[in-house]
Amino acid sequence: MSQAPVISPAPIRSVCLFCGSSDAAHPDYLRAARDFGEALADEGLRLVYGGGGVGLMGAAARAAHEAGGSVIGIMPAFLRSRERLFDEVETVVVTSMHERKQLMYDESDAFVVAPGGVGTLEEVVELLSWRRLDLHQKPVFFLNINDFWKHFFALMEHNVGEGMTPAWFLDTWASADSVSGVMDLIRNHGR
Repeated sequence: MSQAPVISPAPIRSVCLFCGSSDAAHPDYLRAARDFGEALADEGLRLVYGGGGVGLMGAAARAAHEAGGSVIGIMPAFLRSRERLFDEVETVVVTSMHERKQLMYDESDAFVVAPGGVGTLEEVVELLSWRRLDLHQKPVFFLNINDFWKHFFALMEHNVGEGMTPAWFLDTWASADSVSGVMDLIRNHGR
C-alpha cells in the first residue's frame, strides 16, 4: 500500500495581520505592531491587513510602509469613516466584512494574530474553525505580547478537554511572546 505524497508547505510571501484598531491599546501592543510591520518589511514579506489607519492596524501598516515594505489594506466601505483608511498604501474597498475576511485570507500565505478586541477574536475563531474543518493548511501564529492570549488558549484547551474538539486542534497554531519570536516562527515554518 502506497502512502500519500508529502506536500511541502508553500513559501510565505504575504502575512495577514489580525489585530486591534483601538488607539487606546496598551503602548506595548502598539510598539509590537510597529516592530512587526518593520520586521515584515525587513524580511521582504508583504503585510496584508484590515486597511485601517488607527490602532495596532495603523501602527503596523505605517511601520511596514515607512520601512519600504509592501502593504495591502482591505477595508469594507462602511468602516471607512470609523477606522480611517491609511491612504499611503494600496487599499481595496469591499462591500462586507465577509468579503474582507475572504480577500485577506486569499491574499495571505500565513496569519499572525496580535492583541485585539472582539473583531480580532471573531476573525481568529473563524480562521481556526476553517483549519479544524480542513479548509486550509496555512500557518497561524499568535503574537502573545504580555500573555494577552492566555485566556483564549485556556478556553481552547477546555474545549478539547470537554470533548468538543479533537486534541490535535491545539497543534494548529503556534505562539510567541515577542515580535522576534513570531518572525522566527515565520522563517522556520516548514523546516
